[in-house]
Amino acid sequence: MTGSIHSFESFGTVDGPGIRFVVFLQGCPLRCKYCHNPDTWLAGGKEYSAEEVAERAVKYRSYFGDKGGVTVSGGEPLLQIDFVTELFTILKKRGVNTCVDTSGFTFNEADEENVRRHKKLLEVADLFLLDIKHIDDAAHRDLTGQSNAHTLAFAKFLSDNGKKIWIRHVLVPGYTDDDGALKRLSAFISTLKTVEKVEVLPYHTMGEVKYGKLGYQYPLAGVQPPEKERVENAKRILCEGMGHE
Repeated sequence: MTGSIHSFESFGTVDGPGIRFVVFLQGCPLRCKYCHNPDTWLAGGKEYSAEEVAERAVKYRSYFGDKGGVTVSGGEPLLQIDFVTELFTILKKRGVNTCVDTSGFTFNEADEENVRRHKKLLEVADLFLLDIKHIDDAAHRDLTGQSNAHTLAFAKFLSDNGKKIWIRHVLVPGYTDDDGALKRLSAFISTLKTVEKVEVLPYHTMGEVKYGKLGYQYPLAGVQPPEKERVENAKRILCEGMGHE
């Protein structure tokens, strides 16, 4: 089986625990207004077999230490869920820690085959970095073009199946930093049993140049990164969902 790959990062430090080899897969169904990788949206990329990617990754295992490993990101990596499952199956046989950075959008609890494929992935994935863009469905649709129903259902699915979760929330002034919405997100997080960490990721404008090169209009032109106190405020509120500051 082959996967469509956008790029690799050899020494990732922000995509899970420790030093990680990060595989960015091509393709994404969401159109997040703050996305800094619009070049991963459309189909394309270079084709690699799961074995080829695994071989690339294990060359760096001496840097992984006790905590590091391999993370698949994107785009939305679970658009290629069977490829990710095959890759992780190979890596687990070699004793490598595995992590998925996902929006959870591919999960459909009403589709038995879909659930089966996601359960198969759970058998070989150690950790999920779950991006919850917005807790309110209407606001999520405005921000990403899609409902958040699949994301929230996937969060519950991971929790019910005992899989470790890190919740990620990008803080965008005027879009995702409302205290009321943050408190509702915190309340949702409190219903999950396996959340180990909540990360607040401050919005940045580093992807704006890519939009111009691709001929896209940047949706958040003029929006500035959040002030430090707003980031700390969000962390405080969302960590309450884990039962501690």
